[in-house]
Amino acid sequence: VQLQASGGGLVQAGGSLRLSCAASGRTFTSYTMGWFRQAPGKEREFVGAIRWSGTSPIYADSVKGRFTISRDSAKNTVYLQMNSLKPEDTAVYYCAAVAGPIRIDQGSYDYWGQGTLVTVSS
Repeated sequence: VQLQASGGGLVQAGGSLRLSCAASGRTFTSYTMGWFRQAPGKEREFVGAIRWSGTSPIYADSVKGRFTISRDSAKNTVYLQMNSLKPEDTAVYYCAAVAGPIRIDQGSYDYWGQGTLVTVSS
């Protein structure tokens, strides 16, 4: 199983970025795809997650209303659309996968991508 995250970069506060997570190596129809992030000097935290089946995603309070998770089954890719970015959103963003229902605890996730850096300047 491979998860390949991409799309990170440098953006000004108030701007937008879209991260992608390309999944391969198995069928993910019964899986949950999650996004996490780790800011410098902080622990990795939950950002949001979506069932591959399309159940409504859930989000951390800190990103609710600004970030949107979607998936393209044909491309086996999950997206994290980030709008109204703030300097405190600066972090390495990771995608992860776990079989079954949505979970917010990172310890439950079995597969992880390599991370992509998002830097938001003020």
